[in-house]
Amino acid sequence: MEVRGRDVLANRYRNKGTAFTAEERDRLGLHGLLPPVIEDLETQLMRVQVEYDAKTTDLDRHIYLRLLQQRSTVLFYKFLTEHLAELLPIVYTPTVGLACLEWSRIYRREHGLYISAGDRGRVRELLDNATAQVDVVRVVVVTDGERILGLGDLGVGGMGISIGKLALYSAVGGVDPETTLPILLDIGTDNETLLSDPLYLGRRHRRVRDEEYDELVDELVDALQDRCPGVLLQWEDFAQRNAGRLLARHRHRICSFNDDIQGTAAVTAAAIIAGMRIAEEPIAELRAVIVGAGSAGVGIANQLVATLVMTGVDPGTARSQIWLVDREGLVREGQADIRPFQQPFVRPTSDVTSWAIGADDRIDLAEIVRRVRPHALIGVTGQPGLFSEEVIRLMGDGVLRPIVMPLSNPTLRAEAIPADVISWTGGRALIGTGSPFAPVAHAGEIYPIAQVNNVYVFPGLGLGVIACGATEVTDEMITAASLAVAERAAESRAGAPSLVPPIEHSHIVARAVALAVARQAVIEGVAPHVDDATLIRRIDESCWYPAY
Repeated sequence: MEVRGRDVLANRYRNKGTAFTAEERDRLGLHGLLPPVIEDLETQLMRVQVEYDAKTTDLDRHIYLRLLQQRSTVLFYKFLTEHLAELLPIVYTPTVGLACLEWSRIYRREHGLYISAGDRGRVRELLDNATAQVDVVRVVVVTDGERILGLGDLGVGGMGISIGKLALYSAVGGVDPETTLPILLDIGTDNETLLSDPLYLGRRHRRVRDEEYDELVDELVDALQDRCPGVLLQWEDFAQRNAGRLLARHRHRICSFNDDIQGTAAVTAAAIIAGMRIAEEPIAELRAVIVGAGSAGVGIANQLVATLVMTGVDPGTARSQIWLVDREGLVREGQADIRPFQQPFVRPTSDVTSWAIGADDRIDLAEIVRRVRPHALIGVTGQPGLFSEEVIRLMGDGVLRPIVMPLSNPTLRAEAIPADVISWTGGRALIGTGSPFAPVAHAGEIYPIAQVNNVYVFPGLGLGVIACGATEVTDEMITAASLAVAERAAESRAGAPSLVPPIEHSHIVARAVALAVARQAVIEGVAPHVDDATLIRRIDESCWYPAY
């Protein structure tokens, strides 16, 4: 029986609002429930623009767009795709961080699936509830809310991240939003402010750990495999203690990847490749210092090694060209807290015998930059101001076109302010940031600041996996995505050089990434063997466009 009346208007995927035709209003019992005028999509967009422009804060704009998304899928995505450069910072970083902080106060209606620690044994039932009216689920983004951007443990507020990421899968990658599902694992919170907040919407207990935690995640993965065969699962904003471990535990069980580790690494490597080309430096000679030796930083290091190896550099030599820095300074032999995933990048004592070592047994960032003379300096620490004037000037002394990448989100967590970096290097630096920054004026020139955003990678990755039917996301598929982004950055460079393509080209980049990823999946045998012409056709057929 066809859904009628208010049930139609309540369905975000079916609701056209004032765009329902007279025939549709007759058939669906909508007369009297809508104003009598019949409008086209363009007229509706004019009204959306008027309402959007009336909002006075970014958080208000974010809330308005979320409500629009919950009311009409087509109208939301049409508006988003037509104004992507303007709306990306509102829908996602940095404003989504504010929305996650305020989640329990701005919550309006259902969107996504919440699974709590107390739901062990019935996760399949909850998944069935969330997908009852859905034929197929193709992409899932899941977080446990423990490490949201640079803001830390936000508990159920992390749902805003899952929703925001999936919005970009659809707006940029063309993934049908009806086939996506945001998931929040509510396993508690250690955030005292949330635990004492009477409006907090999550379970009020400390975070569940260890075996109980793993059993809940295992049950979710099992349920997804059973109910949503072929789904792509993206792990998002998990703390260091779980991020790499969960990826390793499940990547061969279910087609999945971690965007903070692999997506960030791919787009960062792409930007560095582009920067080396702009500087006319051989990529094989890259020297990079990565500040922040957690899962994201080591993920970037591994991706850079993979990139160097593809240029013909020996793996051991490639690793020696990457320097990791954590809160204890340079990661080197003799430190007490070196983690297994950091081990390949631990510097031997023999490398630093003549270096200046502080009274606290640390080799600080300035000394590292002075000695290494890196082409690229990457920050994933969440510590604002870490890239000091001394450090940046030393970068400029070492190479002609230093690549400086303060990648931490949101904006207030960036390791450096682009205007300062431009000033300290006399306009020579190539800058990539995690959050958006306005162009910088210096000495009569305007310097655009590249946002090294994962949106260049994950939407196309998802589209490629869907189109080719991949059963796994391999490291080589991530590298293929990275190289595709770098190629598009080179092709789109006109006027001022940039480390990434214009954000307005992101949908074009997504298709290039999709083809590269799908082609690599076929080569590795994790997708059925078909030719490029078939892959291109399947990518075209897999794309969803917002239209009535």
